[in-house]
Amino acid sequence: MKIKETLAAEFDQFSDNYTEDMIRCVPHYLRLLSGLSEHLPGSFSASRILDLGCGNGNVTALLLDKFPDAEYTLLDASADMVALCRKRFSGINMTCIRSYFRDYTFPEDYFDLIAAGFSLHHLDSREKQWIFPLLCNGLKQEGIFACSDLMISKTSPEHEGLIEEWRAFVNASYPDGEKWAWMTEHYDAYDRPDDYADQEQWLYNAGFRYVVTKWRDGHWVNFIAGK
Repeated sequence: MKIKETLAAEFDQFSDNYTEDMIRCVPHYLRLLSGLSEHLPGSFSASRILDLGCGNGNVTALLLDKFPDAEYTLLDASADMVALCRKRFSGINMTCIRSYFRDYTFPEDYFDLIAAGFSLHHLDSREKQWIFPLLCNGLKQEGIFACSDLMISKTSPEHEGLIEEWRAFVNASYPDGEKWAWMTEHYDAYDRPDDYADQEQWLYNAGFRYVVTKWRDGHWVNFIAGK
């Protein structure tokens, strides 16, 4: 499997097996995914929700169980992923939008919850610092940004160890090494993770009142940030 020329095309090519690939290729995937709904405050309610980088809709499916009457906006650059979501959630109050983050106009004071599951690592440091204020402005007062992702800079001294652990995890499911070879190409071309501590500071700089780590294992992190 060869990487494609754009990020959207990358996700088009494995949209049919997305969930299986994520479970087998991303450590703690299901735990981090569930954290996007389980770790919200017990008293929190949401009537408008944005799934930022929705993929095939796994995050939205969990949130629907918690907020069945909410209005959902699903955003993703992959045409195939957006088509899957339209089919998966047919008849539900939601809008599916095909767009890169940079091309989307974030409404102000609109969403109660913005959830990003394994999508922000595609943005580099400058892009994260660009988007965090937009997310804060897009939330209503008391709104929450929930995120699960890999959070370590490629320049971190711990990065090499992370890669070795990750390689072993993937090769346990795909021992021929081909999946890891593709992932290495994809990671080099499209993934731009940053350290959690840096992102925490950028979130505060963007106007969030608090940032709380809800679960982490090494550099795999789930947090919430409140406006």
